[in-house]
Amino acid sequence: MLLAGACIVAFAAPFAARQLPELVTSSPAVPTAPAVTTAAPPARPLPVCSGGNRAARKLTCIVDGDTGWERGVKWRALDVDTPEIGKPECAAERRLGEKARDRLRQLMGSGYTIEWTGGKGKFGRELARVRLTDGRDAGQVLIQEGLSQPWPNEGNKWCRN
Repeated sequence: MLLAGACIVAFAAPFAARQLPELVTSSPAVPTAPAVTTAAPPARPLPVCSGGNRAARKLTCIVDGDTGWERGVKWRALDVDTPEIGKPECAAERRLGEKARDRLRQLMGSGYTIEWTGGKGKFGRELARVRLTDGRDAGQVLIQEGLSQPWPNEGNKWCRN
C-alpha cells in the first residue's frame, strides 16, 4: 500500500510542479514587496511582442533586451540598458538591439524567474530582475556578452565612432 502511494506521488509530482507557480505567486501587477514569478521553461525562445492589448491578453513576450511582458505585466530589467530597436540613433544601435533582444529571448527560453521589486521605473514599467535557472542575472549576461551596458549609463555608446 505504501509503495503504491509513493508511485502515485512520484507520477503526479511533475504535473503538480508545473501548476505550482500559478498557485503560489502574488499578482505582479500590484507588487507590494519583492515577489517572485517562476515560469516553466518553454520549448523555444520567448516570442517577440507584437499587437496591442498585451495586458488584457496576459502576454508573455520580449520587447527588447531590457523590457518585456510577463502575463500581461510590462517590466523593465534592473541595472541594465540595451540598445534601442524602436527609435535607434543609428543603424548599428538597431542591429545590436535586435541581437540583445534575441539573446534575451534565447536565455529566458531555457527557464527563468522574474523577481519583482515592487517599484516602478520610467514609463510606469514594473522594475524586475530576470533570474535564469542557473542563477545568473540575464541582464548581467547581456553586459558580459557586450549586448548591454550597466544602468545608469554614460550615454549611447553604440553610435559613437
